Amino acid sequence: MQRCFQLAVHGLGGTYPNPLVGCVIVAHDAIIGEGFHQKAGGPHAEVEAIRSITNEALLEDATVYVNLEPCTHHGRTPPCADLLIVSKVKRVIIANTDPFPEVSGRGIERLRAAGVEVITGILSDEGEYLNRRFFTYWKKRRPYIILKWAQSADGFMDKLRGPHDRGSHPISSAPASRLVHLWRAQEQAILVGTRTAMTDNPYLTVRHVQGPNPVRLAIDPEGVLPGNLRLFRDDTPSFVLRSDDAGGWAEEMYGHGIQSVLVEGGAKTLRSFIEAGLWDEARVIQSPALLHGGLPAPLLPGSPYFQESCGPDQIDYFYPPA
Repeated sequence: MQRCFQLAVHGLGGTYPNPLVGCVIVAHDAIIGEGFHQKAGGPHAEVEAIRSITNEALLEDATVYVNLEPCTHHGRTPPCADLLIVSKVKRVIIANTDPFPEVSGRGIERLRAAGVEVITGILSDEGEYLNRRFFTYWKKRRPYIILKWAQSADGFMDKLRGPHDRGSHPISSAPASRLVHLWRAQEQAILVGTRTAMTDNPYLTVRHVQGPNPVRLAIDPEGVLPGNLRLFRDDTPSFVLRSDDAGGWAEEMYGHGIQSVLVEGGAKTLRSFIEAGLWDEARVIQSPALLHGGLPAPLLPGSPYFQESCGPDQIDYFYPPA
């Protein structure tokens, strides 16, 4: 199952709205096939694993490990539960039941009805963490929310600006900027508030690493954002959120089918999510630079659960308090 997780995570950023799934097929104490879901609309993990087998006759003695319950519905690909049945596999071992209502429990039932032995709940906590975006969306009916900002050593996230001071003024280093673009590629959407959209005029795209551009979200309850902003200029999907509170934003994102969002600012928007208790992770880039005044960075409860260096910067990772 650990190998399923290792395979599945390779799909991060490319499978939305589908979950991350890896599959390993074992026969006679040896791995005979493995695969993972690489892209929405493409073959599922079970299909990729079966295709990788050189001797399909071994399937009748095989155990299939998969971190999420095989699907039973016809979407853009046929049901994986049916494929495993016609392949005459002996046993299927699963980490998590699929929370998606059209599947939930049905794949397991179909396999067992066909005489396939099914074992569930193997490393289920690890499996749910792997697919925390997918599980949050279907169980909590909102996206998985990651807060991100950079701040100076004296606690400011932007310098003092005059009325005509526009554009981005990076605080963090080039290595940290590349990491942030990797984070963008891994999440389904990226969000900024009205002031950040107007003042920084960001692209909100992936440029420093290879990966898909996230859906771009801008908060604009008053309808003041002009259509010539960079985030509206190209073919990457962009949506404007009209609610004026974090709960409303989460509801709108759920309605757009957004399973995960990276909130990049500004300070007012970040504080709104923190005060509403609507966040699942926070990633704070601590720069050694001093600004000696400016826009104060938000404060998070508790201490970071993990810290790492990135060039001259330090990144603090937080979870909400239990």
